[in-house]
Amino acid sequence: MNLHEKLSGKIPHFDALMAYGQIILGCIIGGAAYPLFLVPNNIAPGGLSGLAMILNYIFHWPVGMTSLIMNIPLFLVGYKAMGRVFVWRSLVATLLFSLSIDLIKLEPMTVDPLLGTLYGGLLLGAGLGLILRGGATTGGTDMIARLVHSKAPFITVGAFLFMIDCVVVILAGVVMGTSEGLYALISIFISSKVIDVVMAGFSSNKACFIITPNWDKVTERILKDMDRGVTQLTARGAYSGKENPVVLCVASRQEVARLKDIVREEDEMAFMFVTEAHEALGEGFSRLTGEN
Repeated sequence: MNLHEKLSGKIPHFDALMAYGQIILGCIIGGAAYPLFLVPNNIAPGGLSGLAMILNYIFHWPVGMTSLIMNIPLFLVGYKAMGRVFVWRSLVATLLFSLSIDLIKLEPMTVDPLLGTLYGGLLLGAGLGLILRGGATTGGTDMIARLVHSKAPFITVGAFLFMIDCVVVILAGVVMGTSEGLYALISIFISSKVIDVVMAGFSSNKACFIITPNWDKVTERILKDMDRGVTQLTARGAYSGKENPVVLCVASRQEVARLKDIVREEDEMAFMFVTEAHEALGEGFSRLTGEN
């Protein structure tokens, strides 16, 4: 039993505490990206915060507060389409994120627009990824996108958010300059990729698929020698037409070498392939949790 599982049994609503911990940390990290990299280099990273950056450039309005004010009506319109827990967490995240942008007083780390784009997108993506892992979002645009999708299913949530980002990038190019608009596009791309990485997790677990006529012996040794669960998938060889189980075992990176030894010892002609398992949840791995 890992630490998370032990604490989950002792602390009521531990999962909710973990979620809010990720949200708070994400707000601080994402908010710090603005004074450190984005604002000094006039890089508008899409969404309402990007629009707030443009207004800051024109009117010198505070980015965080401007973003918060624009988000309020969107929350009022879109909250009915979302679950109560999601809306509440998103409201908390939006408030903390907006305050972090304005209240975190840090000197710019660079005035090189390329470095600001790269590291700003990296830091922002890490922060937003943590917020999303906590079951929240930082903008009412996400709620509106889901509401639009429910009314017009042919418009996906991703497509709607992408359209908003495109509008912000175009405005940034017109108001701040073509180069700033192009840098903003790069920043959006980087932050989206980092969000995916954070959401998927940094787990080093591997999914191992083994095809061998000695599947029963391999299965027995994995269960006995490695104390790992095994799943047998039904499969049919396209050439032979024979049915043979495919042995599936999810193991840590450190255990893969041992698993290879077992397979080799039982059948040197076995076919085995290993893929990334970005996040393994359940017995023997991280605890599977849901919304509270």
